[in-house]
Amino acid sequence: MKISKQNAEHYMWGGLCDGWHLVKQDGLSVIHERMPAGASEVRHYHERARQFFFMLSGTATLEVDGVPVALGPSEGAEVPPLTPHQMLGSAVEAVEFLVISSPTARGDRVAAEEEKS
Repeated sequence: MKISKQNAEHYMWGGLCDGWHLVKQDGLSVIHERMPAGASEVRHYHERARQFFFMLSGTATLEVDGVPVALGPSEGAEVPPLTPHQMLGSAVEAVEFLVISSPTARGDRVAAEEEKS
């Protein structure tokens, strides 16, 4: 079956951001995400999931283990399991990107140490 943002399961995260499940399986997850200007996610890591972030539109920074990686359209970066990371959206434009996780990151997210209280 053909899948797109128009017919995929949609959810909201972080109060302002959108996600669409393009593939939602235990062994593989592909999510199309949209972050409005100024949005960011909480710094975290995954115990099992390896992730690949691939920019579709806009420019964002993926902080990986303390190292900022600037990503523009058609660029991506991999995040191994147990590696703290955080997607920081653009201050001036909405960004859209794919998050590919194997296995699924569902239920596998742990707040990074500086986020715990």
